[in-house]
Amino acid sequence: MKRSEINLMIADSISFLDSMNFKLPPWAYWTAEDWKGKQASCEEIVENMLGWDLTDFGSGDFHKRGLILFTIRNGNIKKDQKPYAEKAMIVEELQETPMHFHWHKMEDIINRGGGNLVIELYDSVGDDKFSDKPLVVKIDGVLRTVEPGGKVILTPGESICLEQGMFHRFYGEPGKGKVFVGEVSAVNDDSNDNCFKEPIGRFPEIIEDEKPLHLLASDYPKYL
Repeated sequence: MKRSEINLMIADSISFLDSMNFKLPPWAYWTAEDWKGKQASCEEIVENMLGWDLTDFGSGDFHKRGLILFTIRNGNIKKDQKPYAEKAMIVEELQETPMHFHWHKMEDIINRGGGNLVIELYDSVGDDKFSDKPLVVKIDGVLRTVEPGGKVILTPGESICLEQGMFHRFYGEPGKGKVFVGEVSAVNDDSNDNCFKEPIGRFPEIIEDEKPLHLLASDYPKYL
C-alpha cells in the first residue's frame, strides 16, 4: 500500500469523524515533525500503540477486507492499572473485518452513526472451530438468541456485547453508507489475544512514495 493512499484515507477519516461531530485528541493531528522530542512525555501513547491504525488483513485489497481505526486509550497489563480500551473505527459498505474472537477481551461494539453495521456470529469450540449451537448475546442489555452464522444488524445508537470466545466478523450494510463504529473493551492486546478463523496479515507493507501526513502506531519505532 502506498503512503499517499494511507494519507488520503486518514484525511478522509478525519473529515468523516468531523461530520459525526467526533473529535480526536490533539496529538492525532501531529505530523512526524511535531512528534520530535516528545517520546518521553508520550510514552503511554507509544508503548500502548495508541493512535492511527490501518490494516488490510493481508488481503491486498483494503476496501474489500480492511479497517482503519484510531485507538484513543488502552491499558498495558505489564505496566499500569488501566483495565480498559477505546477505539474509533470506520467501516465501509461490505468492507470486511474477518471472522475472529478474543481469548481474554470482552468488548462492546457500538454503531455511533452513519450506516448500519452487520455482524455475523458463531460461538467457538476449542481453539478455532465454530459451534453448531445458538448463542445468546446482549444488544444494549437486551438478550437475543442468534443461530450459528446468524446476523445482527446494528443501526446508529445500537451496540452489542461480545464475550470472550464469540466468533464475529463485521462489515457495513450495502446501500446504507459508511459506519462510524466505537469499541469499548478490556485492554486490547493484538499481539496475543486475537484468534482468526483463517491466517491473516496485520500491517500492510508501505511504499514510501511521500511523507506521512500523520503517523500510524506501527510507524512509531521508525520515526521515534
